[in-house]
Amino acid sequence: QVHLVESGGGLVQAGGSLRLSCAASGRTVSSYAMGWFRQAPGKERERVAAINWSGGSTSYADSAKGRFTISRDNAKNTVYLQMNSLKPEDTAVYSCAVYSFGVVLGTPSYWGQGTQVTVSS
Repeated sequence: QVHLVESGGGLVQAGGSLRLSCAASGRTVSSYAMGWFRQAPGKERERVAAINWSGGSTSYADSAKGRFTISRDNAKNTVYLQMNSLKPEDTAVYSCAVYSFGVVLGTPSYWGQGTQVTVSS
């Protein structure tokens, strides 16, 4: 069993930055790919970014490319999402998740509860 806890969300003005953290406990996640997802009211959940087990391979949604950076610290069992140049349309609940493999494949096995990000115009 893996327990994921996100932090770092909040209210920020458009153009600002936030850094989200996702700390895993219960089991090491260093061998597994991880991802950040978001869901805005009335919209489907969207995968924003993902990273493989080593951090050597990352992928981003088009909406996040050039503005968001996913990274991980396997020694701390933690994954991060640095978000810059935030826009009001980035407003959503952001959740992290762990995949069952070292690469992004299939659907995640474990999910965090999420952290709210609100970007004001």
